[in-house]
Amino acid sequence: MAKTDFKSVDEYIATHPENVQAILQRVRSTIRKVVPGAEEVISYQIPTYKLHGGPVTYFAGWKEHYSLYPVTDHIVEAFKVDLAPYKVNKGTVRFPLSRPVPVQLIERLAKFRAKEVAERGR
Repeated sequence: MAKTDFKSVDEYIATHPENVQAILQRVRSTIRKVVPGAEEVISYQIPTYKLHGGPVTYFAGWKEHYSLYPVTDHIVEAFKVDLAPYKVNKGTVRFPLSRPVPVQLIERLAKFRAKEVAERGR
């Protein structure tokens, strides 16, 4: 059975193949750069970034893609054109491992989510 009791994001990333680790580290550093005050934790057994006690974003690595969560209806509407090349459903956007990491899009999504969480926290 796969390991499911991760204690840190480093531990989570280390369980993936080396090429996927590099991608997940890039996603991680992108999120940390644009949401510098976020607390980095493991929640639902995946990397999670929280502000004001609420989750901003999660990410996870899979066999052929990595995902960002949650993708709210507001995000889908605001980023309709940018998200068009990717599979988006059930609050998730899937990015193929075979394509370059869309750093600028991930930055914009994380900033948007951080703003949503901050506004909800007020």
